[in-house]
Amino acid sequence: MRRNLRARLVATTTALVFGSIVAVSLFSSWAGRKQFRRFEKIIVTDAGRSTSTESFVQGDPGAEREAAFAGALDRGIVGGAAACAGAAFLLTLLFSRRIFGPVEALTRAARAMARGDREVRVDVRAGDEVGELGNAFNAMSEAVATSERLRRRLVGDVAHELRTPLTNIRAQLEAIQDGLSDAGRPAIDSLHEEAMLLSRLIEELQDLAVAEAGEMRLDRTAVSLREAADSAAAAFELRARAAGVAIRVAVPEDLPPISADRRRLAQVLRNLLSNALAHTAEGGEVVIEARNAAGRAEVAVRDTGCGIAADDLPFVFDRFYRADESRSRETGGTGLGLPIVRQIVAAHGGTIRAASEPGRGSVFLFVVPFIENS
Repeated sequence: MRRNLRARLVATTTALVFGSIVAVSLFSSWAGRKQFRRFEKIIVTDAGRSTSTESFVQGDPGAEREAAFAGALDRGIVGGAAACAGAAFLLTLLFSRRIFGPVEALTRAARAMARGDREVRVDVRAGDEVGELGNAFNAMSEAVATSERLRRRLVGDVAHELRTPLTNIRAQLEAIQDGLSDAGRPAIDSLHEEAMLLSRLIEELQDLAVAEAGEMRLDRTAVSLREAADSAAAAFELRARAAGVAIRVAVPEDLPPISADRRRLAQVLRNLLSNALAHTAEGGEVVIEARNAAGRAEVAVRDTGCGIAADDLPFVFDRFYRADESRSRETGGTGLGLPIVRQIVAAHGGTIRAASEPGRGSVFLFVVPFIENS
């Protein structure tokens, strides 16, 4: 049979208090009788032996006085003990309600969450340990709700991203089967492009899954940031020129090398450059910068693009997050580039953050250790 925690607390506390009072009462009764005898002995000694003998001969009035004194003492002690026990019981009930009320609210909230209610919260009013527990529960509930929203978005976005190229591939193949289209070079090139989009999405999903599981393998070597930045800029030179955007590298050549996986670092820079170019209009500029910041390499990719709204900025590293829900995969990518970048930087023992001013551009800045500090 399940026992109620509040009932156990009340019963235990009351029994403890009552037992203590009973023990004190018994001791007080014994001590009171002993002191009475000692007091009476002193009186008898001072009055003389004849007075003491006479008192015992005449019905032992000393024994009667002792009994009367002890009875009054016992009644007072018992009455006080009963009053104390009652007060202890009432106080225990009061404090147990204050203690276990929030705990019971947490229990109800946890059961509601187990039933699927991801928006349940508890009202935290106390600043003690129970209040801290309530705050922790609310934080956990918020994290679970956010994770659930992201999971649903992830499923929907993956389905959408896969559906579009698969639909195009299917439509073109059916047109070829029905004789409505020739299997010439244009059709093959289009099918190849759609297949490459599918392949890229699957690879990015796999990279992100491996990184989030902490299983990303790094082949660390001494990497020059200037060489890595020059290589990344060269890879995007034609795309930037076609878009009318200038790419500039501002990395000192004398920076110490960093301990990094060369391929993964290139992936970080390519993702950041691709993102910057996608949001920078003609005539704008994208800059790769690096400096020595307190013994660590601080690398920044700046652009003069449209910027990111303040409400969207905290979520830019979330999977499939898109500030503009109407963006297509051609203009907005898969929404996995920045989450992958964050995981790669974290795997190198670094951190990354974003800052932006809408209408004036954005900067993505990551910090990784130099090889001397690795």
